[in-house]
Amino acid sequence: MTGFGIPVGRLSDEALLSGLATGDPELAVAFVRRFQHRVFGVAIAVLGDPQLAEDIAQQTFERAWRHAQIYDSRRGSVMTWLTTIAHNLAIDAVRSRRPEPLAPEDLDALLGVVTETPEQVAIADEASSGLRAAVARLPREQGRALVMAGIYGMTAQQIADREKIPLGTAKTRIRTAMGRLRTMLTSPKRGDDV
Repeated sequence: MTGFGIPVGRLSDEALLSGLATGDPELAVAFVRRFQHRVFGVAIAVLGDPQLAEDIAQQTFERAWRHAQIYDSRRGSVMTWLTTIAHNLAIDAVRSRRPEPLAPEDLDALLGVVTETPEQVAIADEASSGLRAAVARLPREQGRALVMAGIYGMTAQQIADREKIPLGTAKTRIRTAMGRLRTMLTSPKRGDDV
């Protein structure tokens, strides 16, 4: 019940938004409850990540609270305004999270350029240099599969699709590469034949 004797559930969307703007805790809770499923639905549809979608939903309600006074009912409903905020925040999150990785087609060139320069030695520690060198010594197909799985986070199925090979072959390449890499990195060095 509000101070006027009207149940909160019967208030219009605009009245709840006004209550949110004034900081009324009861109206703010009612506002969030009324729209939380739609806002979360928009965020999850864009992001596909429930945890990040929850964060975006929370940011949406924070932004609605901060900007409630600029809402204009002539430009659309409260629902439209709120879902637009959620959609825009979700798109921004996708853009900020998307790194610009090297295309898997360019892995051959990357794996072939494992050289030790004074700059690399100064920047990279011995372990990472050893790892890069060990990956470079793997057969090309195994190195590609390992890098796609380890660096790009691709599944064996995604690797199989990308490389146009059977799923079992992709799994074998990853598993064999991991085994060889483990052997190379844990066995004592005996020159270049490691």
